[in-house]
Amino acid sequence: MGLPGRLTNASLFLLLGLAFATGWLAFELSGQSAKAVLWLHAAAGVAIVLLVPWKSLVARRGLRRKRSLRWASVVLAAGIAVSIAFGFVHSAGHPNVGYLTAMDFHVGAAVCVIPFLVWHVIARPLRLRSTDLGRRNFLKGGLVAASAGLAVALLPSARRAPTGSFEAAYPVATQWMFDGVPQLDARSWRLAAAGKTWAYDDLAGFSDRVSAVIDCTGGWYSEQVWEGVMLERLLPADARSHSSVNVISHTGYSRRFAIDDAGRLLLATRMAGAALDAGHGYPLRLVVPGARGFNWVKWVIAITIDDQPSWWQPPFPLQ
Repeated sequence: MGLPGRLTNASLFLLLGLAFATGWLAFELSGQSAKAVLWLHAAAGVAIVLLVPWKSLVARRGLRRKRSLRWASVVLAAGIAVSIAFGFVHSAGHPNVGYLTAMDFHVGAAVCVIPFLVWHVIARPLRLRSTDLGRRNFLKGGLVAASAGLAVALLPSARRAPTGSFEAAYPVATQWMFDGVPQLDARSWRLAAAGKTWAYDDLAGFSDRVSAVIDCTGGWYSEQVWEGVMLERLLPADARSHSSVNVISHTGYSRRFAIDDAGRLLLATRMAGAALDAGHGYPLRLVVPGARGFNWVKWVIAITIDDQPSWWQPPFPLQ
């Protein structure tokens, strides 16, 4: 016998919240710090799948009642199913699905169902009883959790980074979400950096090098040797009297960093010994060792310094 309907619904709500929170937190993390968070994320997804048989019984009873807006519940279920399915597709070693990646579908479906999940919680409020938290149900919940943990341990991971990304030849990818790829002319392009203007030929004369891994939230990573100029070289002598540096793209995209990090940030004009192309950020892109790909601003046209704290920006870009 399964869990009571009320407890099944409550468990699913908590697991969905855990999956969503850990998934977005993992986007902000890199290296080994992401591993434990992703383990929880994957375990929550597996546990949701294990609860499907019990939830299906609850859903059948609800559909017989012919409540209004039943279609919203169907959309919610379908969106969660799509998100979880593509999460497993990615974990199984198939990161690319046509033009998009499995991670694009996984995250996109999860974001789309948020309004439907909020509606469902408001329209179908949880009403747990003290008897729902008895010893027998606690043991059943423990069995589900243990089964989810075992399943995650068996998922393929040898070729993946701690963030869950697969190693790949560095593809041409846009910066974040819906940015297009601008075609910029190096002859007319200029970089405005803290009160001084630089031409492309000026920056191409620098040969600072950094070997760094770009780990994209699309589900892939690639290690490359980048060449250009350390950002700190372009800042005025009194730069450290300010709090942060803001790197701005031709598209309007920007990311802010602590001024103390300027010494490890590279403005790249070349990758793997060759000049950047448009898809990789030509004529100038930012390289941020140890940070996820959305921090690596492409098509840089301006650098400003000010006294805003480095965290004064959304944790994930909204544009």
